[in-house]
Amino acid sequence: MLDNPYISLIILALATFRISRLVTTDVIFDRPRQWIWKKFPPSTTFGYLFTCDWCTSIWIASLITISYTIIPTATLIGALPFALSAVAGILAART
Repeated sequence: MLDNPYISLIILALATFRISRLVTTDVIFDRPRQWIWKKFPPSTTFGYLFTCDWCTSIWIASLITISYTIIPTATLIGALPFALSAVAGILAART
């Protein structure tokens, strides 16, 4: 399964979505976000990165792509829980 490029793409895309939401929106990341905003308020370019899902996802996707290029299997295994969490969140939002 992990050698199928389409499945890998789906896993990595869903993981990118979930990690981006974790950084920008989820309560569990409130403390680090507040710490960053003390130094770089949301009105600054760097601070804005921690409020914008779209902006953050570019950087998360870049890191995941680099990781996947260097260690593909480990990256997919590490991304899988985030991808599954993304699917669970999407399904929960639809019910």
